[in-house]
Amino acid sequence: MIDLAQARRDGEWLRIPLPDPRPEGLADGTHPHDVRRRLIADGILPEKWLNRLFSVGGIRLENGVLSLKAFPPHDWTDHPLLAGRGEPARAEVLHEDDWCLVLFKPAGMPVHPAYPGMGGTLDEAAVRHVLQAGDPLPVRHIHRLDADTSGPVLYAKNDLAQLRLDEAMREKRIERRYLAIVHGAPRPRAGTIDAPIGKDRGRSPRRRVQPGGDRAVTHYETVKEAGDLALVRVRLETGRTHQIRVHFSHIGHPLLGDALYGAPPDSRLSHQALHGESLSFPHPWTGRPVVVEAPRPRWFEDALRRAGLKGKMQACPPSCGHIDRY
Repeated sequence: MIDLAQARRDGEWLRIPLPDPRPEGLADGTHPHDVRRRLIADGILPEKWLNRLFSVGGIRLENGVLSLKAFPPHDWTDHPLLAGRGEPARAEVLHEDDWCLVLFKPAGMPVHPAYPGMGGTLDEAAVRHVLQAGDPLPVRHIHRLDADTSGPVLYAKNDLAQLRLDEAMREKRIERRYLAIVHGAPRPRAGTIDAPIGKDRGRSPRRRVQPGGDRAVTHYETVKEAGDLALVRVRLETGRTHQIRVHFSHIGHPLLGDALYGAPPDSRLSHQALHGESLSFPHPWTGRPVVVEAPRPRWFEDALRRAGLKGKMQACPPSCGHIDRY
């Protein structure tokens, strides 16, 4: 049996020493086509990825070591992400290894360009990061955040990582938790909002709850209440555009500062009070859980202080409360 935990990166290649005695069909000199078939039969690596490697000569078996070309460089020369005007985009690294990268996205920075040649995006920051490190891998974001929401964003650094992390997203094995300041006091104090979301026709970029929309599920718990505001911790089960903002507006508790979804104007905050608190995902190679926390930015701390919501964050216990209305 091949022990993937023994794998080590060597430049563009991933080297995996084979056990002694050798697994059947994996002797030195075995043709790459047969090595690929054996690996596919074992089911330990995606067939799509192995086929892609085989097509570019990326499978070798020599001297008891299986080599897979898992880290080919990407040519970022003249790429549109690097063509924007202004200061080069930078972002804080929260987690990084050979397979994945987690960057902190500040409020006001979009994840990807809204039009050709747009600069100052988190995608640009990710590319500049790998280029500066001398490791020009094909970084791709796995999920997004609204432009005015802060928090962690996950990037894959090679094709296999992208395949596995995309699959984890589809299977809801990537967990995202947020902190939000909302108007009013949600009741029940903890529960689930299960209400479909679709486009609000004629009012782009708004979304709204509607029967024909895509299913959207938001779990929440109230952390603290003060006056006419509350701090809530949110976990997404689905990831629709503006989901948290739409759902809390729908139940009568729009986010502080979120004028697009009905919050009263607040001169102290120019955007919604929403921060991505943490991100957890299965590592694309080892499968082990990775948990990344994002520190609360100063603007969010200031909003908490002004609202009287600062202090120890004691999360209330989960409840069976469930909101399902549209």
